[in-house]
Amino acid sequence: MMESGQAVAVFGAYGHTGRFVVAELRDRGFVPVVSGRDAVKLEALAASFPGLDVRPASVDDPASLDRALAGTAAVINSAGPFAATAAPVIEAALRAGIPYVDVAAEIEANADTFAHFAQRAHAAGTVIVPAMAFFGGLGDLLATAAMGDWTAADEAHVAYALSSWHPTAGTRDAGTVSRERRDGRRVRFTNGKLEYHQDALPSLKWTFPEPMGVRPVFGEFSMADVVTIPSHLAIPEVRSYMTVEAVEDLSAPDTPAPAPADERGRSDQTFLVDVVVRSGGVERRATASGQDIYAVSAPLAVEAVRRILTGQTRTTGVASAGEIFDAADFLRALSAHLSFELRQ
Repeated sequence: MMESGQAVAVFGAYGHTGRFVVAELRDRGFVPVVSGRDAVKLEALAASFPGLDVRPASVDDPASLDRALAGTAAVINSAGPFAATAAPVIEAALRAGIPYVDVAAEIEANADTFAHFAQRAHAAGTVIVPAMAFFGGLGDLLATAAMGDWTAADEAHVAYALSSWHPTAGTRDAGTVSRERRDGRRVRFTNGKLEYHQDALPSLKWTFPEPMGVRPVFGEFSMADVVTIPSHLAIPEVRSYMTVEAVEDLSAPDTPAPAPADERGRSDQTFLVDVVVRSGGVERRATASGQDIYAVSAPLAVEAVRRILTGQTRTTGVASAGEIFDAADFLRALSAHLSFELRQ
């Protein structure tokens, strides 16, 4: 279905994920308005997407953000570290009266968005969706779909199997910011709240669906799901796991950035996300698989914008993907980009 040519601003459009977002918006019939602080990189991006509306802006110049968002129907923020960009771009979206979506994987930045903007966004009747990406949004959609008619559960487990993890410069920068904010501590969601601790990551095994099967994982490898899932689901324990190979790739300082392997610019990385929710002795499960964790964040964010602009939402204010959208329907709508299975 083609859209009506609505303009959507993309802040950080020339970044690795931002370029995928621009391409996805064009594919879906939207008109991307590209923005970010580096005018040279914006012009280079415009050269590869002829006819783009280029509007340089900086988070420390509110007037420039207002110009960037003028006349647009929504904004997607793909410029990390989000500790620095989320609040100024949200403020600009509130001034413009348009919805805001970001692809932040930073736990603290996402928690800040819920804490600082929930009341104002709700009062304004507008929508702010943080972490609408592979980390945060996808796990939340899967957990919400797995819950089905349950209103509460004892535990949610989100297990990630990545064939490799070649981090972008943005991922490395965000990791540095998060470590500084935590004083090097780790974070987990337990007993209904975020806890900071010094414990080492536990080594475990996770049984993924066949043909992948049993794989060694690191437990308590907390991603943005520990913010998104508890923001609306009554689950006091939310734990995430990452395959050992992926953590080793991410940890190595010399792991290269992702390299394009197909005509869409996706890397050859594959992923499987396996979500289990437990209540009493009963277990419900949802899985998703696909290619390239950065590339798949673009259809997640763009589908979110499409649903917001067409009124397919369940609430206003700051809301995670699983709260504001029909989770199973949303995941099925992304069949061109990922495989989704409910196994209840």
